[in-house]
Amino acid sequence: MNFGAQVNAYRTTWTEISSVIETMEAGRWDSLWFADHFVPPGPRRDEPHTAFEAFSLIAAAAGMTDRLRLGHLVLGNTYRNPALVAKMSATIDTISGGRFVLGIGAGWFEREHQAYGWDFPSMRERSDRFEEACALIRALFAAGGEPVDFAGRYYTLDAAPLAPGCVQDPHVPIMVGGTGERRTLRTLAMYGDAMNVDGWAGAGMTVDLYRHKAGVLERHCADVGRDPTEIRHTILMPVFLSDDASKCAKFIERVGEGTVAGTASQVVDRVGEFMDVGVHEIMFGSPAKPAEEYQRFDDEVLSHFV
Repeated sequence: MNFGAQVNAYRTTWTEISSVIETMEAGRWDSLWFADHFVPPGPRRDEPHTAFEAFSLIAAAAGMTDRLRLGHLVLGNTYRNPALVAKMSATIDTISGGRFVLGIGAGWFEREHQAYGWDFPSMRERSDRFEEACALIRALFAAGGEPVDFAGRYYTLDAAPLAPGCVQDPHVPIMVGGTGERRTLRTLAMYGDAMNVDGWAGAGMTVDLYRHKAGVLERHCADVGRDPTEIRHTILMPVFLSDDASKCAKFIERVGEGTVAGTASQVVDRVGEFMDVGVHEIMFGSPAKPAEEYQRFDDEVLSHFV
């Protein structure tokens, strides 16, 4: 089992973020992740608050670290041309020595599209665009530096090279974010290398939720002729580590009944449940910002497993 964290990139400062990166690099953590939003998700009154751009953050983190794997949970396909995403991904994979994971989804937050003047198509079109984008990115990644032609409905390439290419063999892993059962998990079966079940998007994170989504993915793999064992299974687990029962109850009420909040021993027990059902990696999502909280989680939870 590997452990990562989705580090807060909203309503915070670079000093706080960089301190967390340094703490995780020195600790037991395996991976570091940022979300991708241009306006902090939440009420409109939060919009003036800081929201750091995701690729810039991960590039900075690559220069500050030597061992942590790096990625996003997850990039929105509607924000950037997918060929540009492939180029940026291969560049970060190169400068990090092969530590980048491309996490990408269809995009969902309409307000930031309005704020920045970007088109926000229907869910169907966003799903179509996302599937096509994943096909294009995978084609560029797998070409080994050879020019790629691609003629899709939404995206095209004309003898496009990807140089530098991916350091990792066979290429940067593509983590398909989102768990829509008809389209997103099918796109994952066709083009992805990793699944991530997001506990923020549902009612917290439960073993039953994970098992259900994994079962849907396995059926799609059978339909498209993909070996499901090729796909790495990860989860984003909202968590609140505290001995204060009242604060834990409030966190569970806000996120959902299935979320993880409680003492270190309670969190350890919940992690064990997911180890038992075959999850390869847990990314913890926490409202905590100070580096001291990440160190505490390292000392009290990760130490039981690493």
